[in-house]
Amino acid sequence: MPWTQGQSGNPSGRKPGTGKVEKLRAALTKELPDVLEALVAQAKAGDTGAIKLILERTVPALRPVDAAAPLNLPVGGGLAEQGRAVLVALASGQLPANQAVAILQGLGNLAKLVELDELEKRVAALEGKQARAS
Repeated sequence: MPWTQGQSGNPSGRKPGTGKVEKLRAALTKELPDVLEALVAQAKAGDTGAIKLILERTVPALRPVDAAAPLNLPVGGGLAEQGRAVLVALASGQLPANQAVAILQGLGNLAKLVELDELEKRVAALEGKQARAS
């Protein structure tokens, strides 16, 4: 049967578990309990490499987390004034840098939403004037 472009020569594909990687995993699975037992024994004996390997694979790495810092933003002021308050809190050490960044990004996104809302109102007003003039 000649080869046809766009058609697989083996439509059902390779059978699962017949590749080299699958065979290697199957062989390792049989030996895994003995390997783990030996690794734990080495760790208990003080082998720092074994200890590190076990910990890296079983315990997730700890990541620093900043405590939430209360921040009073000026309510009556505009977004620029609120942004300045965040920068002042950052500069005075009242607010961690990552929290200041997150708040400033939030204020920036809010500014974009306010701008879009105002533009939408202005366009609607102009279209209203255009419709009345026609």
